[in-house]
Amino acid sequence: MHYDEASENRKLLYKYLKKQYGDEKAKDLVKQYKDHLFDYHGLAWALGKRSIEFFCLYFLQNTFVPKPNNTARKLAPVHYELWQEAEKMFLKDEYDKLELILPRGSAKTTIFDFAISVWLHSYGISPYTLVCGKTEQDAIEFIAVTKQAFTENEYIKKAFGELIDEKRFTVNKLEIELVNRTKIQAISSTSSIRGKKYGNYRPAVVIADDYQGKSDIITEEAREKKYRTWMDDAKFAGDEAVYRDGKKIKMATKFIVLGTILHRDCFMSRLLLNKEYKHILRRAVLVDDVEELFNSGPWAEFKKIYFDDSLQDSEAVAREFYFQHEKQMQFPVLWPDKWNCCDLAINYYNDSISFKQELQNDASKIGEKWFKSIRVQTPEEIEKHNFIKTMLCVDPASTAGASSDYCAFLVGSLADNGFKYCRKAELVKINARKDFDKYLNYIIELLKDFEDITHLYIEKNTFNGADANRIENMIAADFMLSHRDIKIMNEMQKKNKDDKIATIVSDVNNGAIIFNSDDKEFIEQIKEFAGQDYTLHDDAADITAEFANRIEQIEVIKPLKFFDRKLLF
Repeated sequence: MHYDEASENRKLLYKYLKKQYGDEKAKDLVKQYKDHLFDYHGLAWALGKRSIEFFCLYFLQNTFVPKPNNTARKLAPVHYELWQEAEKMFLKDEYDKLELILPRGSAKTTIFDFAISVWLHSYGISPYTLVCGKTEQDAIEFIAVTKQAFTENEYIKKAFGELIDEKRFTVNKLEIELVNRTKIQAISSTSSIRGKKYGNYRPAVVIADDYQGKSDIITEEAREKKYRTWMDDAKFAGDEAVYRDGKKIKMATKFIVLGTILHRDCFMSRLLLNKEYKHILRRAVLVDDVEELFNSGPWAEFKKIYFDDSLQDSEAVAREFYFQHEKQMQFPVLWPDKWNCCDLAINYYNDSISFKQELQNDASKIGEKWFKSIRVQTPEEIEKHNFIKTMLCVDPASTAGASSDYCAFLVGSLADNGFKYCRKAELVKINARKDFDKYLNYIIELLKDFEDITHLYIEKNTFNGADANRIENMIAADFMLSHRDIKIMNEMQKKNKDDKIATIVSDVNNGAIIFNSDDKEFIEQIKEFAGQDYTLHDDAADITAEFANRIEQIEVIKPLKFFDRKLLF
């Protein structure tokens, strides 16, 4: 089908003139400016100043309007809602602070970073806009895309003229100074927004996009610091409104915070409780309970097929099941042209935590402690049991910094009563890279202390087998240990830690895995575990899961016992 761009542009212009002024005046304006509809400071230019929605759909049409020569998606109602909010904020001056929590990939950045910045500075409405990205690279990419809109977008150049002159004005990877004496600057979230100025101007608009990262949510102190830093800096980053003779002659600085919920008490979650801000929160899947949706009805059958390891290509079989039942498996989504139900379901099954964070903005369960109850016994009580399998599990610290993980050592046994016992579980601040011999000698010491250890597991990721080879030689050279048949398992860890640790949650909470009451630091670290991304140290939970899963698999060959033949007679 032929696409007549000129005709579509005229239809769009008339549609928004009619929306802005009514039918009669729209006709009069088109007639009056028939030779100046889209040219320099023409009718489209004038309308764009009064309608952000029209500005985006016409001047940024290659971003927002599907055409034969681009890959733009059909917009959803939520995008028009965002433009309406922008107009309330900048054209009607109804409020000054907005928190926008939308799913990742929903174009919130494109609209409120890119499009709003281009609109503000095309018309010189904001003398100085400060955009804060998560990283410096994010800031650089934002400036590059924004600069491209001013230098390469023919719709803007035709109606506004050349807005960038790199010979006369500052243009670099982190800032753009336009010929209309306005400036856009981008910084990373690690930089302070306080004290920034362009000439005599403080920022008229401050946009924080993905202001928080995972390092900002891992501890209570980090979450508090991120929120407090923003609140303190924001007080001094902008200006209050200016009134003269009872009339507002200058708007207050506008603050826009964009992002997703990463934790129940993260920066974005806490800002939701701040009454200074208007809040908009949307989810990708428009149902009350995604857990129920994806674990009942035909989706439960889809899940069963998807995880069926007896199938050569379980995903293909699951997708075929979906196509056969597509109509009854549909559910409402925020942006139908972006997300389809099958892909969303697979994303959920692969990583439900990330799905709830990044697409549902639901952190109700995120940050909760996984282990509600820890059963302990004294060393004396533990050692009274009859153990049928015993192993030593070792996880050397992977980094050498002050905040590195611990070297984790766990001597664990399976008893004839079916319970698993962590007989000795330690977190030792040995820098295994610098004190390699000390690390190896401690393993040897544990092997000697527990004579019934038959298997030694060492995670391979840190030393790639060098430690296991040395231990094997040390065992062979030791008179006591060389007479024992100790099998060494040295394997790389590729499985997701959360998935692995999840396998022992019920056993720990139900008391099927019992800990030594003396190992208080180890037990305390397990109690603090709330998921890998929300826990400072996961070593204790990780090594416990390694023990609990491996002790079931190892085989112990009992030595033959010979009876005295005299007893037979």
